[in-house]
Amino acid sequence: MAYTLSPAPSGSVGTQYCVCKVELSVCGQNLLDRDVTSKSDPFCVLFMEVNGKWTEIDRTETAVNNLNPAFSKKFVIDYHFEEVQKLKFALFDQDKSSVQLYEHDFLGEFSCTLGMIVSSKKITRTLLLGNGKPAGKGMITIAAQELSDNRVITLSMAGRKLDKKDLFGKSDPFLEFYKPGDDGKWMLVHRTEVIKYTLDPVWKPFTVPLVSLCDGDVEKLIKVMCYDYDSDGGHDFIGEFETSVAKMCEAQDTSPLELECINPKKQKKKKNYKHSGVIIVKSCKITRDYTFLDYILGGCQLMFTVGIDFTASNGNPRDPSSLHYINPMGTNEYLSAIWAVGQIIQDYDTDKMFPALGFGAQLPPDWKQYFILLIITDGVISDMDETRHAVVQASKLPMSIIIIGVGNADFAAMEFLDGDNRMLRSYTGEEAMRDIVQFVPFREFRSAPKETLAKAVLAELPQQVVQYFKHQNLPPTSSEPA
Repeated sequence: MAYTLSPAPSGSVGTQYCVCKVELSVCGQNLLDRDVTSKSDPFCVLFMEVNGKWTEIDRTETAVNNLNPAFSKKFVIDYHFEEVQKLKFALFDQDKSSVQLYEHDFLGEFSCTLGMIVSSKKITRTLLLGNGKPAGKGMITIAAQELSDNRVITLSMAGRKLDKKDLFGKSDPFLEFYKPGDDGKWMLVHRTEVIKYTLDPVWKPFTVPLVSLCDGDVEKLIKVMCYDYDSDGGHDFIGEFETSVAKMCEAQDTSPLELECINPKKQKKKKNYKHSGVIIVKSCKITRDYTFLDYILGGCQLMFTVGIDFTASNGNPRDPSSLHYINPMGTNEYLSAIWAVGQIIQDYDTDKMFPALGFGAQLPPDWKQYFILLIITDGVISDMDETRHAVVQASKLPMSIIIIGVGNADFAAMEFLDGDNRMLRSYTGEEAMRDIVQFVPFREFRSAPKETLAKAVLAELPQQVVQYFKHQNLPPTSSEPA
């Protein structure tokens, strides 16, 4: 079974082209047992078909020694009603620490469309091997939930005097959070990290969508289960309790909420049984995870500015070899680049007036609203240190920079400014507050539709806008309290 680890395509996953996001929960049943001395250690990989090829989108955690896993990691993808979004769920038995899938045993796969899952809300299907035959009795269950509620809950949890489960040491406790499913069974929502060798753990604060934890209903009962971690997957049950988000929100930094952790079997056997320890809700806060669309709907304008390279290397505009030459078709690479980006941005700019600046011009000084600078250039940067410094300083401002390279020059310097792989630093060592540069060479899109170029150069823009306002702690002007 040939699978490769591929980067997600620009603009297909993780960016916010659409309003609706869908969360997919995955469970497996009766998976193939590929291990000799123990059971399989399965994990699930989600692929999406992009341009006829399966591209990896995300992976779940590994369920140790478990043929009936319920993965706590959810897949969150954008739902486009007007597109056929083909998905493939592939399960593997983890044998090594390698990210390469061919290093792990294949347990089966299932392919369908996102529309099929959404329309059914929950489906259970047979897992298939590469030859199309069933993977034993293996089944997969996929449940979909729309993430239309942008509220998130941040919980800070601790424990005190939990039961000792290890013979030669203390427990290694972790928590699992469950909500009631449509079928009446408890559905795993979140699993904390394991805290080693302690009966008084303090877990790291974690944040999950409120709709994931309780379907957005703060009064709905949720179950919290505490376990002692074992490396073989046979985790020892310590205790459990039921509560609600409304109840946990009573916790404050100065007055935490304490909930008794109960082991029902111990409770029945021992007359003087009180509890198996106390779980402490140190703090519980509900906030809104504002999206790019929230800010746009709140009145944020995208001020589009074009910076055009007029250096001599472009050639004489009257010469057909010049990048500024207007050919009989009425266009050139500069005009094509401006058109591809401008036709998208214009919808977010009320006056439809776009300043066009030659290199060296000054940007407007008042910084009211969010600015997008489109730089179209044909060559390398001759003053790299000054450019790096300027970009780092601009990362503190409401600004994004799009660079489109025209012609066939070496654009290594432009790739360096695009901080996708590492955060850009100025020559003084100061690190950029956020990545604000997106570089795309026009030559890769000469024969592609204009919409393809626009999607590539604007892919990171929504995230950059949201990052700026979050750094400034600025909610959308028309936002409602959480």
